[in-house]
Amino acid sequence: MFFKVKFKISLTLFFLLSLIVNSHSIEPNEFVQKTVNRASEALSNKISTEIKIKKLKIIAKETVDIRGIGFYTLGKYRKTLTDNQKDQYISLFEEYFLKTFSDRLAEYTDPKVRVDSYEKLNENYTIVSSVLIATDKRPEVKIDWRIYTKNPENPLIRDLIIEGLSLARTQKEEFNSIIQSNDGDINALFSSLKKFNSK
Repeated sequence: MFFKVKFKISLTLFFLLSLIVNSHSIEPNEFVQKTVNRASEALSNKISTEIKIKKLKIIAKETVDIRGIGFYTLGKYRKTLTDNQKDQYISLFEEYFLKTFSDRLAEYTDPKVRVDSYEKLNENYTIVSSVLIATDKRPEVKIDWRIYTKNPENPLIRDLIIEGLSLARTQKEEFNSIIQSNDGDINALFSSLKKFNSK
């Protein structure tokens, strides 16, 4: 009898935990829409550019897999790094990414993005299709979001494909070009990132 009662309690707890987990999961398209809404709200407020940039950096830290993108952009050179160099690189890349992302986006005023559809590629990745709605000053822009969904409770942005151009791949090519033009010396990339970050 004790075992049956204990089993029923365990089973009940299992279902309750399942409901809790499911209640915190979010569909990739909803995640993208909420993210762009947050960014749009930050940009539409009548606040200084400095405060806008701070808000955008917070959003990016919470929604973008900066570490994952950083290692992707290194390509084959990631395998050549020591643990200390990896830590140094990720620190430099995060600062570089946040600066680039926030500075560019801060130029927009109240951008409107419409999420149209999404396609699940596998358990780890989903592509969300959206459109940056045209205004008098800019044309419509097609944006696909590559969302890392291994943990459905914490989806993260891994890439943006703007009019067919992958930003992560473009960044990878740029970084590889810097390293290759310096005889494979990773320190050349570190120096380049430091210089950019100090501006």
